[in-house]
Amino acid sequence: PRATVLASKVALQFLEGLVHDPFSKRVVKTGDRIDIGKGHEMEFVSAPNLHWPDTIFSFDRKTQILYTCDAFGMHFCDDRTFDEDLEAIEADFRFYYDCLMGPNARSLLNAMKRMGDLGKINIIANGHGPLLYHHLDVLTGCYENWSQKQAKAETTVGLFFVSEYGYGERLGHAIAEGILKTGIGVEVLDLSTAESQEIQELAGRAAGIIIGMPPTTSAAAQASISSVLAVAKNKQLLGLFECYGGDDEPIDTIRRQFLNSGIKEAFPAIRIREAPSASTFQLCEEAGKDIGQLLVRDRNIKQIKSLDVNMEKALGRISSGLYIVTTKKDNVSSAMLASWITQASLQPLGFTIAVAKDRAIDSLMQVGDRFVLNVLEEGNYQELKRHFLKRLHPGADRFAGVKTQTAKNGSPILADALAYMECEIQTSMECSDHWVLYCTVQEGRVSKNDGLTAVRHRKVGNYY
Repeated sequence: PRATVLASKVALQFLEGLVHDPFSKRVVKTGDRIDIGKGHEMEFVSAPNLHWPDTIFSFDRKTQILYTCDAFGMHFCDDRTFDEDLEAIEADFRFYYDCLMGPNARSLLNAMKRMGDLGKINIIANGHGPLLYHHLDVLTGCYENWSQKQAKAETTVGLFFVSEYGYGERLGHAIAEGILKTGIGVEVLDLSTAESQEIQELAGRAAGIIIGMPPTTSAAAQASISSVLAVAKNKQLLGLFECYGGDDEPIDTIRRQFLNSGIKEAFPAIRIREAPSASTFQLCEEAGKDIGQLLVRDRNIKQIKSLDVNMEKALGRISSGLYIVTTKKDNVSSAMLASWITQASLQPLGFTIAVAKDRAIDSLMQVGDRFVLNVLEEGNYQELKRHFLKRLHPGADRFAGVKTQTAKNGSPILADALAYMECEIQTSMECSDHWVLYCTVQEGRVSKNDGLTAVRHRKVGNYY
């Protein structure tokens, strides 16, 4: 009862709304120091939006331990308390950053700059995963490099929602993950806690604006949407989604206000009628990729035209087959037309496939995932090619109107394919704008023994 809670101003506001009883409290901010006894002097570093608006780092000067909440964490667990095995945690460390920290790279760089003023840090005690000690410099260096690259992104999308309302935070970050895969930057702000000038600064310079519907009971959030509307420009792209919190602000009213100001809608508003499932989050990621691809399209066309020289023409002479990759996981199915495929091993039988990072299928093509590789037939592939090249709205059924069967691994087999193989992804390697996946084959069959694989011939090597 006599404890005093030390926290950021926003954290205390949240806490007051939870306990509904008076308690001893004190607001702390960057540079404040508190002696808590026995030589433990705590110094504080404000780190808003990493990844909650109330985040603050706490540094114990006696032990030189920095407590960072979510920052520098990962969803990884084994018997070791510390980061002894760098190779084991690298992938999870990067994935956690991409999903939760990358969208607020600017805030992270500001927090790391303040961390530099603390002096020597011996251990970073994060809220998730092993404590950072053995590879502290390497891992903090990764955060700085990734954040600098993200902050320098020429094009940014502003993502606005109320983080503690409904499924807003999870849905918002699924959309952000899709945007990031296209090479576009994302910055996230909480509509209920951010200052109006902060909201208008981001909304004014962002190429795209995405809003998760706040609760009708939040006057602060509604005022924040008005702040966004006040600076929105007709060259920006818009995306709206419900947060499924019980009393979401109506989408149509806000949508009409933005469209009347000349803003274009990047994807149909995401309306949620039941608790979000795996397919809902997949839909959100696809929506993020859609707005990202629209924003990079013009830039990519300019790059293609500027690179159309002899070297690119020579590279384009590398021919390849035509295939369709189909997969299904947790009731979410997807497909893509592929040509960058080649056999890579005999024992076991295996091949590699290059998948662009901004493909909607990317999240279903991770190590351990299973899929079907459908081989298209020369002279009998145009209909399938046209179908799977069509641009669909996020969440649309990619297999509507296509004859399929179900493989043993649960993925669709195209009935009109020349051959199919059931495959499993064994390893993945990052190659700039693509992932190269090494896959092994478990099952396979040819429908026409005398059929020939469709071949893809290009004239230049800097686009498909």
